[in-house]
Amino acid sequence: MASATRSPSRTGRSQCPAQGRWPSGWKHPACATPTSTRRAVTVPSLGYGCGTCRYCLTGWETLCTAQQNTGYSVDGCFAEYFLANAGFATPVPAGIDPREAAPLTCAGVTTYKAVKVGNVRPGDLVLVSGVGGLGHLAVQYAKIFGGTVAAVDITDEKLKLAAELGADIVIDARTEEPADVLRQHGGADVAIGLAVDDRSFATAYAGLRRGGRLVLVALPAGGTLHIPVFDTVLNGTSVIGSIVGTRADLSAVFGLHAAGRTRVIYETRPLAEVNPAIDEVLHGKATARLVLEP
Repeated sequence: MASATRSPSRTGRSQCPAQGRWPSGWKHPACATPTSTRRAVTVPSLGYGCGTCRYCLTGWETLCTAQQNTGYSVDGCFAEYFLANAGFATPVPAGIDPREAAPLTCAGVTTYKAVKVGNVRPGDLVLVSGVGGLGHLAVQYAKIFGGTVAAVDITDEKLKLAAELGADIVIDARTEEPADVLRQHGGADVAIGLAVDDRSFATAYAGLRRGGRLVLVALPAGGTLHIPVFDTVLNGTSVIGSIVGTRADLSAVFGLHAAGRTRVIYETRPLAEVNPAIDEVLHGKATARLVLEP
């Protein structure tokens, strides 16, 4: 079993003693390497993939139809101990604070993957729509990939945070129309939709230049995006869905953080306050990530 520092997602970071007996098919996280006696690991949203389907074999394990998801179909991290499949317990490099490893395992790998899927190239204008738990990391990854970043939000605190983290253009959607601002700069090459709001998706789409790519990440309940077929075809626009990242992506995220390339903005809450913490996130009161501690 593993004691964990957890974030209000489905991910956790654990320090694991290599002892104990486990159900068939489920191993102690430290068993990922037989020589380990005590090892820090993190358990992402993808708790299991079959490893043999076309998706797993081609680097798209997050699309595996047999996948098990942490906190949904297998044990989650809102507990002091939980079981994890050894193959999906990712080692955390020495020196990374567990309070930072937990958000990187969820928000970090999700936004890193979105930037990859958007094929961000040096010089691209990248819109980050929504600066919060995910967006503050998306700003940093877009900069690492060489992008010029335009960050959009509706609170002074988050707009200030975006600027501190390197955003080149900061857009206050309360007083400015983001699509108009983007068009003044020639339009966005890539737009990453992180705000849980249908209107933000439509605005991001409208702010793309010809050949632009809209990457959808946020999941508003019942969310829809109405796309004009004529404009989409003539402008060569791409709309892409991006869901979390692979174990390889997570290793890359940890590598960047260990090298000092990223900052994780977080606040801690006791595990006993998990429900109020989730309410903070749902009502947009959290500046970035909340991390639960036992």
